[in-house]
Amino acid sequence: MELAVRIAIVAILVFLLNIPFGIWRGRLKKLTFKWFLAIHLPIPAVVALRYWFDLGFAWYTYPFLLVAFFLGQLLGKKIYQRNNPEPIKKEVE
Repeated sequence: MELAVRIAIVAILVFLLNIPFGIWRGRLKKLTFKWFLAIHLPIPAVVALRYWFDLGFAWYTYPFLLVAFFLGQLLGKKIYQRNNPEPIKKEVE
C-alpha cells in the first residue's frame, strides 16, 4: 500500500476515533482532570495505528494526523453543543 494511502487511512481513523472523545470533552469543565483525559486518552490508539500501518514517526506525517486529531475533537464538541443547545451546568470532577 502506498504511503499517501496509509496516511489518509490513518488520518480518517484518527478523526473518527476522536469524535466520541470530543463529545465527552464538550460536557466537561475546561482544564479539569477529566477534560485532559478526554484529550489525551486517544493518543495511545494513534500511536498503535502508526505502528499497524507502518507509518513510523516521520515529520511529514504529523501535520495530517494532528489536523485529523483536532478536527475530530472539535466536531465531537460541536455535536455535543448542537444536541444540548441550552447552557447547562457542566460536569465537574
